Amino acid sequence: MNIRIGSGIDFHQLVEGRDLWIGGIKIPHTKGALGHSDADVLLHAICDALLGALSLGDIGTHFPDNDNAYKNIDSKILLKRTYDLITEKGYYIINIDSSLCLEAPKIKPHVQAMQTCIAEILNIAVDAISIKATTTEKMGFVGREEGLVAYATCLLATK
Repeated sequence: MNIRIGSGIDFHQLVEGRDLWIGGIKIPHTKGALGHSDADVLLHAICDALLGALSLGDIGTHFPDNDNAYKNIDSKILLKRTYDLITEKGYYIINIDSSLCLEAPKIKPHVQAMQTCIAEILNIAVDAISIKATTTEKMGFVGREEGLVAYATCLLATK
């Protein structure tokens, strides 16, 4: 069995007037993430982890932010296309571990819905997806609620 590990990270600015999408779920909040797509920081980090595990570049390589085809695109579509790329190479996902850094809103009430959404797209068990959240104790741009960050690690294996 060939096993590969990948890691991904993504950042987005928080602004008023945008919806907040995290893990494929719209989360009620006064601010949303700014980006070319729906700016789902968690799904973007997972895409980068999956692509990185197989040395396939990054999310910007496959879905560039200067291409109008991806303007306001639902990041669940990007995750599905990324999944298709790795399965075409003969790999499947063993697990994903992720962390979100943001001051607000609280993520815990939404984790199960995020896990279910991601599991359906990636054809894996819900318990193969870990989603954790932390604050930065009011430090830095995350602490000032100017942005949010997501980290993801994945383990892939060949069929």
